[in-house]
Amino acid sequence: MSGQRELPGGRIHATEHWVVEHCIGPLGVGTLIVKPIRHCLRVSELTAEEAAELGPLLRRVTSVIRELLETDQIFVCLWSFMGWVSGHIHFVVQPAWGSMQEQHQRPGPFLQADMFHSNEPLPLAEVEAFAAQARAVMQRDP
Repeated sequence: MSGQRELPGGRIHATEHWVVEHCIGPLGVGTLIVKPIRHCLRVSELTAEEAAELGPLLRRVTSVIRELLETDQIFVCLWSFMGWVSGHIHFVVQPAWGSMQEQHQRPGPFLQADMFHSNEPLPLAEVEAFAAQARAVMQRDP
């Protein structure tokens, strides 16, 4: 066993330095991960080329999520700890709607903690359909 999980929806997009994939955790359909191809523990370790690609890529990924899901907001946060040990950095790009307050008390990191606590599994068919749509939009609009 490799210790790796199957990636629902496969790779959505890649640049020279970054990949975009669907989140495998319980943060909802449409939550994407943007991570460097090269193993990197800190933003301060990004090369100039990696850093130059990051801003435009995050903008593009949030635009795709907004187009496909008509969100009220999109949270972008950096995760890099596994326990209390630095791990490979990745940006979590999570859609959010005001209506989420019906199930969750607070937004942002509180929402994410609440979603992890409830640990609702993602509907695989919906994740795969979203990933296919996101891939098509990313290919259509370079």
